[in-house]
Amino acid sequence: MKKRVGFITLGCSKNVVDTEKIAAHINQNAYVILFLDKPEPVNVLIINTCGFILDAKKESIETILHAIELKKNKQINKIYVTGCLSTRYLDELKSEIPEVDSWFTVHNFQTIADYLNQSSSVSDKHFRYLSTPTHYAYLKIAEGCNRKCSFCAIPIIRGRYHSEPIEHLIAEAKELASKGVKELILVAQDLTYYGIDIQKRPLLVNLLRQISHIDGIEWIRLQYTYPQNFTNELIEEIRTNPKICKYIDIPIQHISERMLKLMRRNHSQKTLKSLLYKLRERIPQIHLRTTVIIGHPGETKKDFNELLDFIKEFEFEKLGAFAYSHEENTYAATHFKDNITNKVKQERLNLLMEIQQEISYKKNKNLIGTFQRVIIDRKENDFFIGRTQFDSPDVDNETLIYTTQSLQHGHFYDVKITDAFEFDLIAQMK
Repeated sequence: MKKRVGFITLGCSKNVVDTEKIAAHINQNAYVILFLDKPEPVNVLIINTCGFILDAKKESIETILHAIELKKNKQINKIYVTGCLSTRYLDELKSEIPEVDSWFTVHNFQTIADYLNQSSSVSDKHFRYLSTPTHYAYLKIAEGCNRKCSFCAIPIIRGRYHSEPIEHLIAEAKELASKGVKELILVAQDLTYYGIDIQKRPLLVNLLRQISHIDGIEWIRLQYTYPQNFTNELIEEIRTNPKICKYIDIPIQHISERMLKLMRRNHSQKTLKSLLYKLRERIPQIHLRTTVIIGHPGETKKDFNELLDFIKEFEFEKLGAFAYSHEENTYAATHFKDNITNKVKQERLNLLMEIQQEISYKKNKNLIGTFQRVIIDRKENDFFIGRTQFDSPDVDNETLIYTTQSLQHGHFYDVKITDAFEFDLIAQMK
């Protein structure tokens, strides 16, 4: 009987790619591979952790401790831990949680398969065993980051920016397309920096054009673009390339000039606003997702109100917000006191998200009566659940379609939007 290997992936979609690469190198003749949301009885449990912010670290530790309880009850034989948390705190974790059988870092996670003594014959490190539905997948185009944002520990954990060679990415994308992937979601800590470390110039447009020629890939989605190096050529490629979703994830973190400097974002308010309005002007149907940080050291009520006013004025289609957490060895942690109380951070966060909820509802209502192309992710009860090109999996709107037809998962359909809520759309077949 095959042994059961369970994977739990915490954190961002870049971790999802790492998990899938580990899974691809485990001998499937010897193991059944399971992707889990929480610890459950298996022979081996592999936990891919996140260590980016305080809440993520707590979730990672709680997951490990839950797994240890199952191990004590002989429901799990071995626990392996990898990812950002184990990279950042390797020595401390080894000392404090000896019940974990082996710890791995983001730099050696692919040796886990060898550690099981059941390594497969797969030699290509880009081979993937998909944990997502077969019609979409993430393509990690780079590792690490060269930015020096005050709040961010990613360069400490993952190292300097390293672009994956285009030929490797095209080979990986073709392999994914051959498995039925139709939507490719490009991820990196900073997509717009891609290629600069190799050829001293941005190469993202070149990569996008080559991916566009791959048979089977119908949607290309951009996540984690940084405002710098967002060239006019890239804007034009997004505007004119029919395979690129008119959707951009561009975290701004703040809009106050003071805060942009304190955060070491390396661009001005004027430059940032200019880019955002240019995107709206050049690509009229664009939907923009952003992320902001609330309560960074030094943020005054005036700074926060300036951010709030801009969010009301610009009306991002999608927005996520996080309360600042002091992260060891980051610039902010070593140069500033965490001088804003958790209560104030949460109050500001709640206010911002209330406003964004209203904006999201307004934007969604504007889609009522329009015809949209959706990809079907799954069925729940009487509804098929799909997404438009303006919505990324797990984080954005879902489109609920009630129909007597039998819609196929991973297929595209034209629907009419008939109703809208803050974070969902209702549709009927065209």
